[in-house]
Amino acid sequence: MVPFTTTIRVRDNCLCLHSQRAARAIARKFDEAFRPLDLKSGQFSILMSLNRPEPPTLGSVADLLGMDRTTLTANLKPLERRGLLRVSPDEKDRRLRRLSLTDAGRDILADAVPLWEWTQAELEEALGIAGDPDRLRSDLNALA
Repeated sequence: MVPFTTTIRVRDNCLCLHSQRAARAIARKFDEAFRPLDLKSGQFSILMSLNRPEPPTLGSVADLLGMDRTTLTANLKPLERRGLLRVSPDEKDRRLRRLSLTDAGRDILADAVPLWEWTQAELEEALGIAGDPDRLRSDLNALA
């Protein structure tokens, strides 16, 4: 039997638990900010990852977002139905799929960026890192 003291130690020290709770709280904050656009924080991240000079492959976007391809594909479908992105076969290798923003996707990103900037600044201020957020990002990226 695991003693209750171990439960308390895990509750107070578990990096997994604390990072999941923080990630959920941050996502809720961004979800609320993007609500007027009927956009979730994860959808914003997907759309922003497509804002490139050349359409990326599905695999490269999945890698960037830390998602598997199946999960990314499922998350693309509602955005594609809304007309915010397009999924097309690669011209040189038909096995690859390329993802690109539509005009509507670029428009919603333009509307979302000021909401992101405001929320990002608010979170950095709340964390006390407004002057130097790079340390936290670096530490988080080291884990990814």
